[in-house]
Amino acid sequence: MNNKESDFEGLSLNGFLMLFFNLLLIAACVVLFFLYDTTGDIGIIAGIVGIIVSLFIFGGFIQLEPNQARAMVFFGKYKGTFKRTGFFWVNPFLDKKKLSLRARNLDVQPIKVNDKTGNPIMIGLVLVWRLKDTYKAMFEIDSQTLAEASAGVGPNATAVGRSVAGRMNAFENFVKIQSDAALRQVAGQYAYDDNEGEATGLTLRSGGEEINNQLEQKLNERLMMAGIEIVEARLNYLAYAPEIAAVMLRRQQASAIISAREKIVEGAVSMVKMALNKLSEEKIVELDEEKKAAMVSNLLVVLCADEAAQPMVNTGMSQ
Repeated sequence: MNNKESDFEGLSLNGFLMLFFNLLLIAACVVLFFLYDTTGDIGIIAGIVGIIVSLFIFGGFIQLEPNQARAMVFFGKYKGTFKRTGFFWVNPFLDKKKLSLRARNLDVQPIKVNDKTGNPIMIGLVLVWRLKDTYKAMFEIDSQTLAEASAGVGPNATAVGRSVAGRMNAFENFVKIQSDAALRQVAGQYAYDDNEGEATGLTLRSGGEEINNQLEQKLNERLMMAGIEIVEARLNYLAYAPEIAAVMLRRQQASAIISAREKIVEGAVSMVKMALNKLSEEKIVELDEEKKAAMVSNLLVVLCADEAAQPMVNTGMSQ
């Protein structure tokens, strides 16, 4: 990715030194006003000029905390990005657009999409993002208009739109829209699950880290133009859409019942085989083929039945 951001190399002075100088200038101007009888009109003019210069100096102070930046613009021309932390003084005619480089969370609410097999599913994600290229963030997308639009209508709308909070909210809206598009793209490439062997390869349920990595890659490709970097992206919600959830639940229940029945039958056959072998080895009773078949049938019925068997005892009495 081509980084269009550059460091600010213009004049920047220690803010505390300039503040001390400015306070001395104001004090000198006040003294000139009081010495009007001595200095005359020249003193008054010098004091007024000094006050104007003092106000001009006040417009150049900036303060930056860690992971904050200022995009410096001089009458429409980008002059670089100021990232040094502390208290400084720069040219007051510079438009100092404040930005945050700190990581931010975004919880994208579940959206309805169709998976590779056409089933409607609900899928959502959570991601961590941050600004990486302040030039692209400020000048490649219309973040200023978006920020003012998100600030609403009112006398303070424009001021809020130009604040760091307004700009970051505008970036967040941009990330959210692109996240929805990337989520639809990734979800449409894979099936929800293997559907008991009907789908092969990677699925959304079994993909895990591979699906997350692809989602992160798609998001970075889409957000490259805005100078935004995705630190981490993970699916946090995955389910069938409500209109087919009940049907899919019955399918899963049927699959579970079939699997359980297979285990029951496998165990019952093993137990019947063991019983016949024991009877034959210990010569407890001699059974012909017909009696063996009847015994196998009865044992399988008892072992595979959902309910407990009701034994019938033959007492040898006849009616």
